[in-house]
Amino acid sequence: MNVLILGATGFIGSALLDRLASDGHAVTGLGRNVARAQQQRPDTLWLTADLAEMRDAGDWRPLVESHDVIVNCAGALQDGLADDVAATQETAMLALYAAAKSSSIRIVQISAPRGGTGGDSAFLATKFRADDALAASGVAHVILRPTLVLGRNAHGGSALIRALAALPFAIPLVHAQSRVETVALGDVAEAVSAAVANLMPDRSDLVLGHPERPTLAELVALHRQWLGLPPARVISLPAPVAAPVGLLADLAGRFGWRSPLRSTALSVMAGGVSAGDGAHAPVPFLSARQSLSIVPSGVQDLWFARLYFLKPLMIVGLSAFWLLSGLIPLLDLDAARQHFLRFMGEGPATAVTLLTCLADIVLGIAVLVRPYAKRALVGMLALTSAYLVSATFAEPELWADPLGPLVKVLPSILLTLATLAILDER
Repeated sequence: MNVLILGATGFIGSALLDRLASDGHAVTGLGRNVARAQQQRPDTLWLTADLAEMRDAGDWRPLVESHDVIVNCAGALQDGLADDVAATQETAMLALYAAAKSSSIRIVQISAPRGGTGGDSAFLATKFRADDALAASGVAHVILRPTLVLGRNAHGGSALIRALAALPFAIPLVHAQSRVETVALGDVAEAVSAAVANLMPDRSDLVLGHPERPTLAELVALHRQWLGLPPARVISLPAPVAAPVGLLADLAGRFGWRSPLRSTALSVMAGGVSAGDGAHAPVPFLSARQSLSIVPSGVQDLWFARLYFLKPLMIVGLSAFWLLSGLIPLLDLDAARQHFLRFMGEGPATAVTLLTCLADIVLGIAVLVRPYAKRALVGMLALTSAYLVSATFAEPELWADPLGPLVKVLPSILLTLATLAILDER
């Protein structure tokens, strides 16, 4: 069959793409940025589109007419610079259902369990309204509701749990006793495979998850053991402690960074991840311990976990460094332009000083904005190299200065290179 996967570059979508292709289906992947996916899977047909812009049935008809099944695993946790939750999860889906009404296409919807807290959040509310609209549309469909998905290629909540598990000495947790139902990524792929092959009854609405529900503290301890780290004491923190963290993560979301610590995720976790009274798929699922044991960790998993919380600190640190290097000279412009006055007149020296300060400030701001972060980091490397080369030829004695103004730049280059190396999110 011809299968279209929405959100095919994501954590779940990429696994489904591989599974359905191995089942013998002709699979097409759709995503907002598919350049890397095309390099990884050159035999797959890729389409570039933003679901938030596909608001009319006419946008969907060519896709509906050319496919037998559409698997929707796209989503957005919270509104941000790059995300429109309502447009992506509800408006676009209603347009899809309208286009599919007169066709024989089947839709496999990857949604979320209804049993937990946070149901009034935009993330869950839009998903549930889209589910209800699909159920009432008359379109052939299956709705699958995975609980917390565990897989080797961690993302979102599973990545956060790994990062918490790798903290040294002690692990601070909010909602440490909340129960978390999990499902292995392979089990999700197995269920979708069955739904695509029409082995599930039409209009099925099923939860995917193992009935065992460890506490969040127990789940973090399992991941710590999986990473090969000794046990660490869990420090249970009161819920209000998480509020400032959620606000900072929400602010980062406005700049395009998709943190799993945003307020929506925290409100969902407050009541745990549970299917409630939802009907579970009648197949055996792996427990959390089994899900981890089938993919033993390697040193790269430990690196990822340890760098997870360091990454935002590295970005903020670089931003502060460049902003201060651009702003401080403006406090005493005459002293700052002395280096240039040795080689040019007052007017040009002042202009060059102001331009370099402006360049530093622009880079310090740009690195905080996710779509511009990579270019900002490359710009930092280029400008730092230009500063070092110019200073080496113009004032080589600065290398021997007791305060080390040039030597101290070298660690910033290494920090920039390290940040650039771990910038990608998926």
